[in-house]
Amino acid sequence: MIRINLLAVERERTKRRAGGGISLAQRVTIVCSLILVLTGLFLGWWWWSLRQQSVRLDADVVAAEQEIARLRTVLAQVQKFETQRAQLRQRVELIEELRGGQNGPVHMLDEISKSLPDRLWLTQLSEDKGVLTIEGRTTVLTALSDFVASLESSGYFKRPVEIVGSNVDSQQGSELVRFTVKAEFVPPAPPAR
Repeated sequence: MIRINLLAVERERTKRRAGGGISLAQRVTIVCSLILVLTGLFLGWWWWSLRQQSVRLDADVVAAEQEIARLRTVLAQVQKFETQRAQLRQRVELIEELRGGQNGPVHMLDEISKSLPDRLWLTQLSEDKGVLTIEGRTTVLTALSDFVASLESSGYFKRPVEIVGSNVDSQQGSELVRFTVKAEFVPPAPPAR
């Protein structure tokens, strides 16, 4: 009978596997090397992404500064227009105020002219702080009293309208009465808008 030692063959296979493979120290070195390479790659990628983000943010800052410069010029123009608008508004208000103030003298002269009776002439009209001094001449004293009554009834003059003085002058056979009247003008209410 032939005997074959099968155990010896198996011992050689296990020895080959153990001796021909990679040792534990080499495995650790390979794993550590892989970890270092992967870490290096990760750090490189991270640095590259941060660099790209930095470049993008720098471009955004430059664009924002340009926009700020453009908006400053627009803001300066807007402020200029606002000051012009305020000036124009003041002018319009002044014109409206002057228009409103024109009604007073117009009404005053209109009421005085409506109140003038026949044979009465005005020679001078002056105003000081709303008080009118009217000087004139008439041929009849009743015309003077009619003038004063007409001014009082107009509603534009505060009562009483007083006759300050009157003098009779004789000239070439006719008599003229010189008079002075004081009245306080009450301006009409401004028209409703």
